[in-house]
Amino acid sequence: MIAVYLIASIVGTIVIFLGMAKLYKRYTYPLLVPIATTTFILIVVLLLFSIPYDTYMIGGRWIDELLGPAVVALAFPLYQNREALKKYFLPIFTGVLVGSTTGVVTGIYFSRILLVEKEIILSLAPKSVTSPVAMDIAQIVGGVPSLSAVYVMIAGITGAMFGPYLLKVAKVNHYIGVGLGFGAASHGIGTAKALELGSNEGAISSVAMVLSAIYTAAILPPMLHMLL
Repeated sequence: MIAVYLIASIVGTIVIFLGMAKLYKRYTYPLLVPIATTTFILIVVLLLFSIPYDTYMIGGRWIDELLGPAVVALAFPLYQNREALKKYFLPIFTGVLVGSTTGVVTGIYFSRILLVEKEIILSLAPKSVTSPVAMDIAQIVGGVPSLSAVYVMIAGITGAMFGPYLLKVAKVNHYIGVGLGFGAASHGIGTAKALELGSNEGAISSVAMVLSAIYTAAILPPMLHMLL
């Protein structure tokens, strides 16, 4: 029976994602970003058929394990664009510092204005870095790792959905600015979206994602101590 759940989870998820990706290619609306629509459909299916999350994850965890190799694969576009990375090192480094700091500070202050509980703020603060790092940070500072993972997903999906339009409104069209925006604010999901726009954007976004994770892990604990 376990084998059935495993195969059904993996195959079902892949089929749904491929279908949503095909739909997105035909109708490129923000709300139809494949990762968002796939997630929504999976949630509806699990609720409709009363399937426990743990049962789905019998197979789903194997898809989750692919996150590591996917991140490592980003090294290829990095290598392809190494000269641009050397040339624009200063603006990239500065952009990551400003973007990461802004993401953390605004998240904390908006939460305080809305009178959000401290434990939730501690879980929300690392929302703009990749899931494994965010969950570790949340555990260190006293937040809830699983809740932090949810906020990370929300940040990534909303960034992929609305990032291109926000950048267009802000008239950010250089691939350095586009890549920094996606990588620093929406981590891996944003980087995947940046790769759709171009290899240069994807390379810069992957750099921003890595630097943002390192920087946030270093400054978030003392920043939380000062702001909370």
